[in-house]
Amino acid sequence: MQDKQYLMVPGPTPVPPAVTAAMSMPIIGHRTENFARMYEQIVKKLQKVFQTKNDLFVFTNTGTGALETAVANTISPGDKVLALITGNFGERFTKIAKSYGADVIEVNFGYGNDVDLDVVKEKLKKNPDLKVVLATQNETSTGVCNDIEGIGALVAKTPALFLVDGVSGVGGIEIRVDEWGIDMLCTASQKALMLPPGLSMVSVSEKAWEIVHKNNSPRFYFSLPAFKKAYDKWNTAYTPSVSLFYGLNTSVDMMLAEGLDNVYERHALLARATRAAVRALGLKPLAGDHCASNVLTGVWGPENIGADALRKIIKDNYGVTFAGGQGPIKGKIFRIAHMGFCDKMDIMIAVSALEMGLVQAGCSLELGAGVKAAQEVFLGR
Repeated sequence: MQDKQYLMVPGPTPVPPAVTAAMSMPIIGHRTENFARMYEQIVKKLQKVFQTKNDLFVFTNTGTGALETAVANTISPGDKVLALITGNFGERFTKIAKSYGADVIEVNFGYGNDVDLDVVKEKLKKNPDLKVVLATQNETSTGVCNDIEGIGALVAKTPALFLVDGVSGVGGIEIRVDEWGIDMLCTASQKALMLPPGLSMVSVSEKAWEIVHKNNSPRFYFSLPAFKKAYDKWNTAYTPSVSLFYGLNTSVDMMLAEGLDNVYERHALLARATRAAVRALGLKPLAGDHCASNVLTGVWGPENIGADALRKIIKDNYGVTFAGGQGPIKGKIFRIAHMGFCDKMDIMIAVSALEMGLVQAGCSLELGAGVKAAQEVFLGR
């Protein structure tokens, strides 16, 4: 019996064959001219994706490592921090800041909601001594995309640094680091960048560097000054995952060859088709259209069966894996990813499996309704 699997979760995501092939290349020394040339090429390509001229570092750790790097280098014990929370990963960013002794003002907008700019404006006005503002570009736990440009415009009027979790958004949703006043943007390899887990990236503005050099939080592996010293010679402070760097070089080449505007439009099209299919099947997306993510869709489970039970039926019978809910919506929603190495036919397979799973779970629906809705989006009808 064949056991073909379809991974439709927001990380790790499928890896293109060209990237897998690149990662199988013979290892080179990470203190050689060849590695330095590759690292320089990677950084210059990633600066195009980030739309920044700032320093940009590639670390051998996960997205959480990138977030901790941002916090460890900018927040000292007692510093006042504003955390804008819209889900589980906003909560994680907040926990990291608290672990470094920050005095955190938490604003939780609720799972499924986006950041309210009026609330941000009010909090910034009431707290002129804020050192850092934390926000999430794309909340992976809900499928909500926040207005980073709008938040950045407000923070830019203050002395505070703007730190952004772009782990699941960068590469699938446009972001403009310099134009939007982002002092540190964090992302990771296993989402829209089409790689296995293991690398993270952080950009650092000149405004941020001023704080980094004065910061007194303990840091060793996450020390940006240590990485900056090596970066000026196109190297890394500590041993990098050379094979993943090969893969990253290739994956970013693929994105630039497709054209970043085309990459973002592809993700937007897949998102529209997925949401149309979900609604045609009588299900409700978690996020409203004004803030719905282009890289994943959160969906409320049907009333007669738990979301996790439905996911199990679909995985066991059709080999299609959707992600579950987290935090207070665990067991109530499922998440369909459409990021990175994903195309129209991946969505057709996912929607078809969802339809059949719903029928097997006892839901009453017209087979083909979701597939038809997605097809009509793809056909521009």
